[in-house]
Amino acid sequence: MSEMLRAPVEVKYADELDYLASVDTDPKPFSWRLSPRMVRLFVLGSERADGLDRVIPQKWFGDRSFVERSIVTLASDRGLLLIGDPGTGKSWLAELLAAAICRNSTLVVQGTAGTTEDHIKYSWNVSMVIGRGQSRESMIPSPIMTAMEQGVIGRFEELTRSTSDVQDALISILSEKYVSIPELDNDNIVFAKPGFSIIATANSRDRGVNDLSSALKRRFNFVRIPVVTNKRSEAEIVRFRTEELLRRHRIEVEVPPTLLDILLQSFADLRTAAAGATSDDEKLESALSTAEQIGVLEDAILHSQFFGDRALHAETLARSLMGSLARRSPEDLAILNKYLHGVVEPRAKQDGGGWEGFLDGGRQAIAALS
Repeated sequence: MSEMLRAPVEVKYADELDYLASVDTDPKPFSWRLSPRMVRLFVLGSERADGLDRVIPQKWFGDRSFVERSIVTLASDRGLLLIGDPGTGKSWLAELLAAAICRNSTLVVQGTAGTTEDHIKYSWNVSMVIGRGQSRESMIPSPIMTAMEQGVIGRFEELTRSTSDVQDALISILSEKYVSIPELDNDNIVFAKPGFSIIATANSRDRGVNDLSSALKRRFNFVRIPVVTNKRSEAEIVRFRTEELLRRHRIEVEVPPTLLDILLQSFADLRTAAAGATSDDEKLESALSTAEQIGVLEDAILHSQFFGDRALHAETLARSLMGSLARRSPEDLAILNKYLHGVVEPRAKQDGGGWEGFLDGGRQAIAALS
């Protein structure tokens, strides 16, 4: 297989999935490729008590109860809605679950203001319709319809960004488990096979954009994914995902623990400031999510590799952080400048070390951006 910029989970971890399937003796719901216990092992990693003769690394970092509830929901053939703030790992969890359950995580609809009913049902190959008329051969099934036909998991990203018409069309799919094709006289119903379900994601910050109807809410089991507040867990997430991203560039680098602590503490400080702000102008536009921390660290490492001495320094980390978070001028720049002078500068004087370099790099970045 040719190289891919980003291989889907079922390709990237094919060896692990094959191994888990080979040792899986537990019952499997519907047409699942792995049992619920093995799905959980794939997502959360193995422990010695699991009795496996190889280690399965952890891929999603969070409360195991969220993963278990998600698996139980899908085993009941109800829709699963993962909801939470941006950057909490909802899409990553959805991809891992789909890959483990059916070895296909790519049947995805991306919800936007431009998403239509055709995107979740079907459309037509116009040239074939003109030449041969409407038929099942000239129909283009959506990823959701393909998932129904194959009895696998379909994914719907950013559900609340799609319009009410699209959401209403999803109600009948989740309730009736079939799609009618009124344009055809024969073979005009696509029934969902056992194993079909939908994993949807929604950002809690999108509340009020296109709120879900009570009818659609009833078709989903909700699993709320909270922001990671445990420093150790967040450090594991940032390190794991950053290393994974850097492998695409064939870069192996060790992130100094002191610099990772500085990154985590900086985001914690800025979150605290945002929580105490009295207006939007006093808050950074950034969600200050774990995903954004990963982006900041990856940017700093790449800059060090391409334009530095290939070692990560506090100055480079600060410039990356300021450049990533300063999205509005002058509002965000003012907030970051206040943070440098009010928090980082006293800490640099008291603790020294990497904070001094971080302060210098932050000042340089602010000056360049102002």
